[in-house]
Amino acid sequence: MSTTEEIKATEENKTMTEDNKMTNEENKEDKNKTVTLESSDGATFVVDVAAATLSQAIKHWLDEENDTDMAIPFPNVTSTILAMVIEYCKKHAGPEPEDALKEWDAKFANVDQTVMFDLILAANYMDIKGLLDLFCQSVADMIKDKTVEEVRKIFNIENDFTEEEERALRDEHKWAFE
Repeated sequence: MSTTEEIKATEENKTMTEDNKMTNEENKEDKNKTVTLESSDGATFVVDVAAATLSQAIKHWLDEENDTDMAIPFPNVTSTILAMVIEYCKKHAGPEPEDALKEWDAKFANVDQTVMFDLILAANYMDIKGLLDLFCQSVADMIKDKTVEEVRKIFNIENDFTEEEERALRDEHKWAFE
């Protein structure tokens, strides 16, 4: 390696180290900052910015408003569900090993259907991809290898087709019923 190449490599490493220091300082700064979230039923939660910004909705709010003193309202999310969302964000904002997170996620996702669908709606509304993926996968696992009738039973879906309509649909879409 020539001296010029060594100098460039050293400068690149120095820049990368400085960038990492800035990122670490920003993360430390975010851990010291908090934001208040307000649920649909008026409950408020004070959360570290580092955890809260796993939500892209909160991140965009803070980027635009730049005001962490004002409560961010979530009119479509109850306090019970918001508390669970915050628990998820706190866990995933920390330096947890991936195996420990997978185990924790599996336990966290073990909820009844009503809570599961409320968490899916909240994750979608708050734009938290990891949480949305976790619970959508749970729903997919619930219906995997199930018949139409079994899926209807799982989700309490009433069959509003007449026998003739259902037979016609089955004939038209045979591939789906194999």
